[in-house]
Amino acid sequence: MTSRERVLTTFEHREPDRVPAWCGASPEFWEKAKRALGLEDEELRVRLGDDFRRVYAKYPESAEPLSPGAQSRTVFGVERHGYGYGQPTAHSLLHASLTQIEAYPWPDPSLVEVSHIRADAQAWGGQYAILGGDWSPFWHDVIDLLGMEPMLLAMYDTPEVVDAVFKHTVDYYAEVSRRIFEAAGDAIDIFFIGNDLGGQTGPLIGEGLFRRFVLPHIARLVNLGHDYGLKVMMHCCGGFAPLIPALIEVGLDGVHAVQPCCAGMALPELKAAFGDKIVFNGAIDSHHVLIEGTADFVREKTREALRIMMPGGGFIAGPSHDYVLEETPVENILALFDTVREAGVYC
Repeated sequence: MTSRERVLTTFEHREPDRVPAWCGASPEFWEKAKRALGLEDEELRVRLGDDFRRVYAKYPESAEPLSPGAQSRTVFGVERHGYGYGQPTAHSLLHASLTQIEAYPWPDPSLVEVSHIRADAQAWGGQYAILGGDWSPFWHDVIDLLGMEPMLLAMYDTPEVVDAVFKHTVDYYAEVSRRIFEAAGDAIDIFFIGNDLGGQTGPLIGEGLFRRFVLPHIARLVNLGHDYGLKVMMHCCGGFAPLIPALIEVGLDGVHAVQPCCAGMALPELKAAFGDKIVFNGAIDSHHVLIEGTADFVREKTREALRIMMPGGGFIAGPSHDYVLEETPVENILALFDTVREAGVYC
């Protein structure tokens, strides 16, 4: 099977030739791995056996200079600072009225460049499963704009304000992805979005509020992907198991990246309850196994995850996060993917 055939078979909950493999990594780890192995980008992906490739739109850069201390600015004008992606320096719509929300300078999706995406996707000759569409982290953007605690309180006190901010953010993302799919939808296989709804001990929002405020917008993006014949997979960190039934209800095809060390995310329970209904991607602990373990321990835990998750298809193996950190030993990542290739074969 080609990588693309392998992945699409898995999304149909049938058993391919072997379990597909996924590797997302931080730029720092990726550069370290390339140096250690003497490989270039595509050579490293092939060495790991990654069955996915990803295409990106090009987003306009703001001519407005950043404020002192800020390191970046989101598409919605929120400046951020701190380690990695950082944290917002201020919440632009904190205590805003509906009138102020409507007057806010929301970004223009027509400024996103998509004309190159078809050629980028076709450059791999149909060998790999192609991820595309806008990342669409609307949950995070609404938190940036309103503030986490004020947003949760407003869900009770002024729900129309929260609805308006969610609608504007998702309007933008949906239109960007629609433009991408109009330009290159037949060259893309999976609409990949990301919204982290879980923490170490469970969901960041209760199921009732999730269904009221968040799920309709996930459904909107899922329906958009399905309208163009795409599978839809969402990155979601943490212990979000109580929300999985709702995600299945709206037709989400896959979740990434399963973190078995979080509350409610034990692999046997997930497989038994939902394994025939939604694709699980991840499951190899990025922290306690990949960073802290030996290569032999990585091989052991990878085989364990495969034994639990691979029967019947519907499983993609990889780190339990899409951002393998720089401190992860390269030999441990090699152990993971070599074990998937050796032990993840369907008989």
